[in-house]
Amino acid sequence: MAATDSNLSVVLHGKDDIRMEDRPVPTPGRGEVQISIHSVGVCGTDVHYWKSGYLVTKDHPVTPMILGHETSGVVSGIGDDVTSLKVGDRVAIEPMNPCLKCEFCKAGRYNLCPKIPLWIPADGHYTRYVAHPERFCYKLPDHVSFEEGALIEPLAVGVYAAERADVKIGKRVLIVGAGPIGMMCLLCARAAGATEICVADIFQGRLDSVKKVGLTSTTVLVDSKNADVMAKKIENTMGGMPDITMECSGSEAGIQVAINATKSGGIW
Repeated sequence: MAATDSNLSVVLHGKDDIRMEDRPVPTPGRGEVQISIHSVGVCGTDVHYWKSGYLVTKDHPVTPMILGHETSGVVSGIGDDVTSLKVGDRVAIEPMNPCLKCEFCKAGRYNLCPKIPLWIPADGHYTRYVAHPERFCYKLPDHVSFEEGALIEPLAVGVYAAERADVKIGKRVLIVGAGPIGMMCLLCARAAGATEICVADIFQGRLDSVKKVGLTSTTVLVDSKNADVMAKKIENTMGGMPDITMECSGSEAGIQVAINATKSGGIW
């Protein structure tokens, strides 16, 4: 179990109101493990909660909650009936705890489980210790660092996007938004065999970072608010309209560019 009684945590109380608080060290229940947290990423969702003070809409204001859900750590305690993990194992955490009984869970779409709607705040991992279901903790190979382990959660977004969009050899792919999720989609689209990939963003610095990765064919600086103008610029840059567009900016303007740029019958 934990070697300390202190569980210092980053707790969001409202807009621009983050406090350091000591929370109880959790005891793992049946089928759970206690994890000593090592690395946690900063997601755009965390920033949104912090700067806005609400969850999905203003009708769902933040109540005191611990942020963070891109996580790796070390198993420091074991609950009853845990069979696949032991104390000392390095793990990445899938930040969910669905019911595994509803129609969505049984169909393998447990991200849609009504037990975990987005507007109900749940404590995350900006803390020293958490208790989490064994089934959603994954051993890290020795060659994978804790920092890389924390990036597995956002990487999964890119993997799933490439699968849903059916990215494969011969496809022309546009990625709108060169932030971390855009970069993950870039890596996964290239791994899936996309023939040509173009990344568009409003910041040249981000596009320069994309070029350093060396996996994209072209980049486009979004320098107009006119979606039709940008769609034509992207088409000219790629030598044709993209078959698939992955919108990774989360902005209304980015969505409009994605719609206008993608060829008829394409996927976005």
